[in-house]
Amino acid sequence: MATARPRGHGDMRAAARTPRRPVPKKPSNPSLKDPVGVYCRVRPLSRPDQECCIEVINETTVQIHPPDGYRIFRNGEYRETQYSFKEVFGTLVVQKKLFDVVAKPLVEDLIRGKNGLLFTYGVTGSGKTHTMTGSPGDGGLLPRCLDMIFNSIGPFQAKRFVFKLDDKNGVDVQCEVDALLERQKRDAMPVPKTPSGKRQIDPEFADMINVQDHCKVEDVDEDNVYSVFVSYIEIYNNYIYDLLEEAPFEPIKPKWNNCNTPVRNGDFIPPQSKILREDQNHNMYVMGCTEVEVKSTEEAFEVFWRGQKKRRIADTQLNRESSRSHSVFIIKLAQAPLDADGDNVLQEKEQITLSQLSLVDLAGSERTNRTKAEGNRLREAGNINQSLMTLRTCIEVLRENQMYGMNKMVPYRDSKLTHLFKNYFDGEGKVRMIVCVNPKAEDYEESLQVMRFAEMTQEVEVARPVDRALCGLTPGRRLRNQAFQEELSRKLEMRGGPINEETEEQSVAEMFLQSLPPLPSCELLDVNDDQTLPKLIEVLEKRQKLRQMLSEEFAKNVLTFKTMLQEFDSSVVAKENYLQGKLSEKDKTIARQKTDVERLEKKIKTLEYKIEILEKTTTIYEEDKRNLQQELESKSQKLQRQASDKRRLEARLQGMVAETTMKWEKECERRVAAKQLEMQNKLWVKDEKLKQLKAIVTEPRNEKPERPSRERDREKPVQRSVSPSPVPNAPPVRLRHRRSRSAGERWVDHKPPSNLPTETVMQPHVPHAITVAAASEKALAKCDKYMLTHQELASDGEIETKLIKGDVFKTRGGGQAVQFTEIETLKQESPTGRKRRSSPSNPDPAEDATDSAWTDVETRCSVAVEMRAGSALGPGYQHHAQPKRRKP
Repeated sequence: MATARPRGHGDMRAAARTPRRPVPKKPSNPSLKDPVGVYCRVRPLSRPDQECCIEVINETTVQIHPPDGYRIFRNGEYRETQYSFKEVFGTLVVQKKLFDVVAKPLVEDLIRGKNGLLFTYGVTGSGKTHTMTGSPGDGGLLPRCLDMIFNSIGPFQAKRFVFKLDDKNGVDVQCEVDALLERQKRDAMPVPKTPSGKRQIDPEFADMINVQDHCKVEDVDEDNVYSVFVSYIEIYNNYIYDLLEEAPFEPIKPKWNNCNTPVRNGDFIPPQSKILREDQNHNMYVMGCTEVEVKSTEEAFEVFWRGQKKRRIADTQLNRESSRSHSVFIIKLAQAPLDADGDNVLQEKEQITLSQLSLVDLAGSERTNRTKAEGNRLREAGNINQSLMTLRTCIEVLRENQMYGMNKMVPYRDSKLTHLFKNYFDGEGKVRMIVCVNPKAEDYEESLQVMRFAEMTQEVEVARPVDRALCGLTPGRRLRNQAFQEELSRKLEMRGGPINEETEEQSVAEMFLQSLPPLPSCELLDVNDDQTLPKLIEVLEKRQKLRQMLSEEFAKNVLTFKTMLQEFDSSVVAKENYLQGKLSEKDKTIARQKTDVERLEKKIKTLEYKIEILEKTTTIYEEDKRNLQQELESKSQKLQRQASDKRRLEARLQGMVAETTMKWEKECERRVAAKQLEMQNKLWVKDEKLKQLKAIVTEPRNEKPERPSRERDREKPVQRSVSPSPVPNAPPVRLRHRRSRSAGERWVDHKPPSNLPTETVMQPHVPHAITVAAASEKALAKCDKYMLTHQELASDGEIETKLIKGDVFKTRGGGQAVQFTEIETLKQESPTGRKRRSSPSNPDPAEDATDSAWTDVETRCSVAVEMRAGSALGPGYQHHAQPKRRKP
């Protein structure tokens, strides 16, 4: 059957009014961060024969392995996993060592004005409550923290009600008169709200707080006064309840009707849940929570024990006293400096420092199929697991935001537990966690999840809180005031008190009575006695005279004393006038100084405003700088990538160019070689034809061969013989048309003296020529043409004569210049060097006729050789064969 959650009216108002605010700027140093300190404590097994799945490897590492049954169920897989912590405490570790390592630094920070959060985490039955509270004779972390606090600040505690907490998570300081009135009002109450330290300690928890260590903080500020306030709350089904509230309270006994609302009867009134608020410093607090001022360890632990009895616990299959809620014990320490005299508390609220230490005992995570929970127990287990899951989610989001630079919203508001302590994770104090594990094999899977959560929590970093500001007063004020009080008491004792003055006055009166003459006996025994009365009269007369004399002396003394008083009054008046003048001057000086102070304060405010503006501007500029740096880095990376791509492309293109160049070079070389071979073949063919022509011309023939026809010449070209026979060189033939063109021109025939005579039949002959051995300007000025005869040795060892021709023209400077136009070559060959062409095995009659055509004299005489400049091969060869017509 489903049941509704008990919800107070305050929660409904909170859900309607509390807005979501952005995360404010915390008074912490974001550049300095400390990781969350995670410690592990392994509880001993209940029975020696139980199977263990957790082993302590060293001081910082534990190893968890699946039990035997789990391995069989998981197809025989066996995996051992190790987890590291800041420190691991084994089964034999005592509470004192755990306190010294984990909680003692938090207490030291509390006294120095810093906040701290310590919580125990683990599965049901792992020893969380034992670690926090302890057992008789062996107190846990909570009583040891209280004992260390009061051992440190015991002599410096303020009187009750000097510090007064308000309902907005703040603290005020009262004067001694208001504090005295509060104490009298409290003493007048019939039943005191807070336990008295003089009452007898409850034997139920007396052994828990009987700590003999006397641990305390050494460097406590003695010029401050301190007060301790404690509160105790629990988070049950995601609702906050005050365990110190004096309203009638019955745990785990609410009655609910069919409408899921509590039954209103006279026997039971359900407790009202509390709501969370945010103070002016953006810190979360429980509104309307009871906060008790305590003055000793016994008194503080008695308050805790009174709330512990109201905490919700139940019997489950896993734990006989299983916590069904998260408990939070909050210790607040208010401190303020003494004034300059070191006697009273400084009445300035800005100088008050309020720090708090939260000790959290989380409910254990559990599986409902193992606890066999039903009804309310099932609903409680679901809420416990949900709140722990929210805590895990918040830790995971914080870890992702810090490791990967993300800005995800942390879901603090999904649970009252995480919403209450979100300030600690935002940098309001130091956070430490004790992971309690039970090594028995039945808790293997739950312990594995706890280990994974602890490993993730260690990666979260919390900003380190800044130190509190100094008050600016001279240190050592309390000691000087105590020394002054002791010296004043000593001097008063030396001078004597009011009782000694009365004794002195009585002695003066006795001495005055003794100085008077004694009275004689006044008894009259006889009627005729005439001596007794005269003697009495005489004594009385003497006393009268002495009295008159003393009266006169007293009057004189009175007059003298009056005169002295008048003089003293006049001197006092004069001094008063003088002092009034001085005071008026001092008042004027003070007024001027106040004016200066106000002016300086205004100036300070102006400068602070300017500083704030500059800080904001600096923040904006820094943000712009970071953005520009990121943009610059991104562009630099982009440019680097582009440069890298460019280099790779250049290397690739260079490779392609080199490959293509090499390819084309090889292709050009191949083509050039082919072309050279082709031209050499053509040249060789032409040389062979010329050699044959020379041989035919110089060889005598008896028979006149038949002249080959032009058609046969066109039809069949001359084939290249395999091994032509050498023929003697034919004499050079002079072109007729060349001779006719130069008939009317003057030539400069330049023949160097080093030339050798060729003694050939065909010799170059130039008419109208001026023959010179060296070219001169005078000869060039008279002629139009220029010819240079040059000789060189050919490749076959014969002399080759070249006739280099050119045109002579005048230059602008008045000189002569020659532009070469053509070259003629004359070559002489030996007739013995010619080889006959070998005939093929099957001679063709047409070929024989063609070969015989070369023996025709007329044909031989009609062959000429012309050399032209500017041909494709430089001075190349062009063969002209013009057959001579036969006479009819």
